[in-house]
Amino acid sequence: MATELEVLEVIRSIARTELEMERPITPEDDLLRDLALDSLGLTVLAVGLENRFRVKLSEEDAAGVQTVGDLARHVAGRTGEAR
Repeated sequence: MATELEVLEVIRSIARTELEMERPITPEDDLLRDLALDSLGLTVLAVGLENRFRVKLSEEDAAGVQTVGDLARHVAGRTGEAR
């Protein structure tokens, strides 16, 4: 089971390498407002997390996810379900 901190580090890594973000990423950052992610950016992030943690993220999952911290909590919780 992954921790929220582990997931947060992977989110930061994907943001740097795949999305070419240079700004610091905090759990409080809003995915749309603060990080300015469009549908492609969100997809890149979701696929990267799915591949790294072997979880499947659906559109229904996105309903309760607004911030980086929400996403980290959600993915960490899903890793516990998958095993």
